[in-house]
Amino acid sequence: MSQNLDLDPFWWEAAPRRELDEKPLPDETDVAIVGSGFAGSSAGLVLARAGRKVTVLEKDRPGEGASSRNGGIASGNLRMTFGTMIKTYGVERAKAIYGEGFRAREDLKRFVEQENIDCDYQEVGRWTGANRPKHYDSQAREADFLNEHFDTGAYMVQQADQHSEIGSDLYYGGQIRPDIHGVHPGKLHHGILARAMEAGVDVQNRTEVTGIRQDGDRFEVQTSRGTIKARNVIVATNGYTGKATPWLQRRVIPIPSQIIATETLPQDVMDRLMPKKRMLGESRNLYNYFRPSPDGTRIVFGGKAGTITDDSIEKSVHLKRVLVEIFPELEDVGLTHSWWGYTGFTFDFMPKLVVNDGVHYATGFCGSGVVWARWLGMKAAHSIVGNSEAETAFAADDFVTKPLYFGKPWFLPMVYFWYGMKDRMGL
Repeated sequence: MSQNLDLDPFWWEAAPRRELDEKPLPDETDVAIVGSGFAGSSAGLVLARAGRKVTVLEKDRPGEGASSRNGGIASGNLRMTFGTMIKTYGVERAKAIYGEGFRAREDLKRFVEQENIDCDYQEVGRWTGANRPKHYDSQAREADFLNEHFDTGAYMVQQADQHSEIGSDLYYGGQIRPDIHGVHPGKLHHGILARAMEAGVDVQNRTEVTGIRQDGDRFEVQTSRGTIKARNVIVATNGYTGKATPWLQRRVIPIPSQIIATETLPQDVMDRLMPKKRMLGESRNLYNYFRPSPDGTRIVFGGKAGTITDDSIEKSVHLKRVLVEIFPELEDVGLTHSWWGYTGFTFDFMPKLVVNDGVHYATGFCGSGVVWARWLGMKAAHSIVGNSEAETAFAADDFVTKPLYFGKPWFLPMVYFWYGMKDRMGL
């Protein structure tokens, strides 16, 4: 392990987090937004352009959480496969949910192009490796389902041909999704935040929200720097949800995910390991996701290995071991960066847009926030404005919690042990 391992995200080199100048906290605003990541900044942009006075309240620096720490894969993934969703919800409901994912991805592309945001948006597709032969069969059925109902162009690559996609012998072939792309998440957040501030959004960083109280037709939002009154409130804290919103804290599971970046690799090595510069993933329960850096010079590799420990170096050791399992020739390659952050999961693995006691919550992006956070943040804003664009399949009336859960996921070690056992047993 490198002696000079940088524990800040690799993405911060090209898109460092901005420390905004402190300014007076306004006494009142039309909409107070808690959180300045993809969701909060996108909601603010929609509201400001609709003529609302918007104040974003951020505990740290803007976008310091998962929005600038993720892998930059614009997937809009859902944990439940389309085939399983048909069995669970029926064809029409499943199509509404999955169809919204396609629209959300397309809207992200449109937004980046129309707003002229330089975020290394790359239309490269994603390859997902099958860790077992039966996983390959399941992927093939899923591709058929998707193409039948959405004409996605998904297709399978057999094991004998997989070196055209990935320089690894670990997998039994895999699935290609041409509609899934890559971005530089730090640059994307900078772009969204810049457009929001240009539109007039007041972003107050280093301002922790400590409580929200309804007072007649308004809200009092208590912060570390004073109280602000607002007609509406949007909470967009996802995996960083805290005690200020206990109702949400009981319903969102903060799950740590860690990422490493390799040192610069020779071009011939990158061409061999990732010949089509795709986003990549796999089918195991404790799955990993990986990709070339936007300039194609190194590998950015994320996953759940080492999740239980809080030691960043130990996390790196675990994750490097999995990287070498996939790419044995990287055994002696050094790492330059290792970082982690919290994703926000729901108990049913579905993103949520819900109003409770008048507060709008956009949350539960389940590890796919590049697409879902921006999309549901906008949906919350449209709902407040009263626009028809507010309609979404993720407007939830079933946002459940579980007994004995109050925001600290004490059960994660058992879950990860079970998932690891399933992977070892080939389930």
